Amino acid sequence: MTVLNIIRECLDALLHPSARYDALTSARHRAFMAPRLLGSLAALAAFPAYLAMRGAPNPLEVAAFAWLIAPILLSYFLSRTGRYESAQILSSIALASLVMAVAISTGGIESFAAIWLVVVPLEAALSASRRVVGFASALAVVCVAMLIGMTGLDLLPAADPAASRGLFMAFGVASATIYAAGLAFGAESLARTSVSLLYVEEDRYRLLARNMSDVISRHRRNGAVQFISPAAEALVGAPAQRLLGHGLFDRVHVADRPAYLTALSDAARGGEARSVEFRLRRDVARNADRMRPATAEFIWVEMRCRPMEQGADKALPADAELEVVAVLRDVTDRKVQEEALALARSEAERAGESKTRFMATMSHELRTPLNAIIGFSEMLVQEDLLMVSADKRKEYAQLINDSGQHLLSVVNGILDMSKLESGSFEISPEPFAPRPALINCCNLLALKARENGIDLVTDAPKDLPEVNGDLRAFKQILLNLVSNAIKFTERGGTVSVTAGVEGARLLLRVSDTGVGIAGDDLKRIGDPFFQAGKTYQRRHEGTGLGLSIVKSLVGMHGGEMNVQSRLDEGTTITIALPLQFSPPAAPASNIATLTPAFRVVSPDQDHQVKKSA
Repeated sequence: MTVLNIIRECLDALLHPSARYDALTSARHRAFMAPRLLGSLAALAAFPAYLAMRGAPNPLEVAAFAWLIAPILLSYFLSRTGRYESAQILSSIALASLVMAVAISTGGIESFAAIWLVVVPLEAALSASRRVVGFASALAVVCVAMLIGMTGLDLLPAADPAASRGLFMAFGVASATIYAAGLAFGAESLARTSVSLLYVEEDRYRLLARNMSDVISRHRRNGAVQFISPAAEALVGAPAQRLLGHGLFDRVHVADRPAYLTALSDAARGGEARSVEFRLRRDVARNADRMRPATAEFIWVEMRCRPMEQGADKALPADAELEVVAVLRDVTDRKVQEEALALARSEAERAGESKTRFMATMSHELRTPLNAIIGFSEMLVQEDLLMVSADKRKEYAQLINDSGQHLLSVVNGILDMSKLESGSFEISPEPFAPRPALINCCNLLALKARENGIDLVTDAPKDLPEVNGDLRAFKQILLNLVSNAIKFTERGGTVSVTAGVEGARLLLRVSDTGVGIAGDDLKRIGDPFFQAGKTYQRRHEGTGLGLSIVKSLVGMHGGEMNVQSRLDEGTTITIALPLQFSPPAAPASNIATLTPAFRVVSPDQDHQVKKSA
């Protein structure tokens, strides 16, 4: 272990606890104590040699050597209190007092000790405090003025002889120079320590800026970027230099730019932190395999901004605007989760609404035929008491049969929908002629159309090609569509059923001149148990499963369903089925696989309903 290390350890042991955890403060305290302790100890050690050469000292010399204890006391004061500026002021007073005492006794301003007054402000410069330097400089000036005044007024004792005065002058200049050199080395050491700490601090902040995922930026009130951390390159896919000025603003989504600028302006003007979320364009690197140019996508970022703090010594005008420090963070995943949660909440609400509609519909659709069956069957049981005639019995039996058939159709619809949703509804594709099946379905519903006073018009070319599909499902699609059209068409109206070929698809179009569907309800046509209009306003029976079943069956055949309607003018539903359908390798597992390409046309998009005669 070297002598310097031993001295450093001894000085570290003398440091006040408040100075041990700051490297620069520790260096200042060591620079204050080291020269004073070493100088005092060296002077005290030289005192015996001085006595041997000088002989018996006079009272002034004894006082001067005794005064050398003061630096030791000052070092002790700093070690115990940690008050660095106070110790520097006391040191300046002690040094100036010693110099004045020696100078007054040895010739005043012409004394060899007067040169030491220059050292007083130099010593104070190590404190890095304007107050201490100002005090020490004023103290030195006052001491010089006092010495000049007392010398000019002959208030001081006569100076030493020329020979001895020259010797002492040489000693004063040499000692002051050595002490000043020590101060210079101390100042250089402090400066080197300060620069080293600055580099360490800069490296630390640079390391944080490069490795943290959040982006730190500094803005003007108008959004211009003054500085942005290197993490911006990973966030937006562009070099940080391209984001300076208005480069970042140009990447903000046009719709979000007002909110972006407002947050920065409010933070700069109001002096409070602000937070805003906006979309930011990010460049996606080019895929070398596909040789495609770089593309851009928008991500969601959250920006928290606050006014930039100014130093206490930098007084700003009252109307001055502060710069803003912002932290940007990618919140795209959170936004996606929020959207998924909102979608799930919406689906849950729709499911709850469907359940409510289902209960309201079933309470009517099941109770009505069951009441009829129970009521008329009880009348038949009690026909002897009620004197029921043969015609009445036949009428009651027919009503019971009709109610049973209606109840069976309701149950079959629910069962079919349940199978479709669970993926257990199987289709058996085989070649069949669509025209005979279409005419057969229309003939089955012709009687119902005549009873309702509706014209049922069928247009099916004789040269329709064969279709590879499930004949039973094809008939169920037609029966549901035509019966729906008849149900919602007023007396005197027309229902048209047409068929044709377009490319490799069979087109079925069912048009009516009925009540039509409102624009808000048109978007939900095909949802299970959904019926257009309010439940309590319904004028027609039904469970709302007809179009849902059609939609699912069309999807199972890989077809498309298109709905066009205007309120009080009519509805046209077009079904497009592939002529050659091949079932998928794996059976459908949920309702999502059964959903066809489904499109609705609102009244604003379609000004005239297409009708076919």
